[in-house]
Amino acid sequence: MWLDNFSLKQIIEFCMLYVMRHGKTDWNLLYKLQGGVDIPLNDMGRKMAAEAAEEYKNVHFDICYSSPLIRAHETAKIFLSNRNIPIITDQRIKEMSFGIYEGAEHVFDHPEWPVYQLFKNPELYNPPQGAESFEDLFKRVGDFLNSVIKKELEEKKDILIVAHGALNSAIITMVKKLALKDFWSFGIPNCKLIPLGDSI
Repeated sequence: MWLDNFSLKQIIEFCMLYVMRHGKTDWNLLYKLQGGVDIPLNDMGRKMAAEAAEEYKNVHFDICYSSPLIRAHETAKIFLSNRNIPIITDQRIKEMSFGIYEGAEHVFDHPEWPVYQLFKNPELYNPPQGAESFEDLFKRVGDFLNSVIKKELEEKKDILIVAHGALNSAIITMVKKLALKDFWSFGIPNCKLIPLGDSI
């Protein structure tokens, strides 16, 4: 993983924008697409958030922005429970909507489903009924980055965003100016801090 190339000391010294994916949920364990469905953390997820709090206790944050979905917001609260850091929810960083496939299991076993392409060949993805397109996802994420995060970075704040797999991948894709085919290239493990630098 890309993060493995950096020591914790380098992360602390050089990065001011970070993203983190929420802890595990029961739906994660069942390989079910969550999307906008508001699934809570399970005990494993809460433990992961607490362990992450210890692992990254020396990383400084001034402010945290969280998805309003409970699995992300609870992760942020547990992760920052011993710190006096504001946690602000924003609808623009909730998870990507997968439409009628929210709740579907084992997507990788069904190449005939449109959402299979989302994960395997994102540049070929054609959103199914009720699902969000990449264009719409990037529009709301871009609005959030430009109207909120850019200003915070200009003020030299250390910022944590706690959100979701596809949402965080969208942030990374935009900040790193990746091609859509590389949307998933960074990998988005649960409760691991990914540093993105000091500018967007």
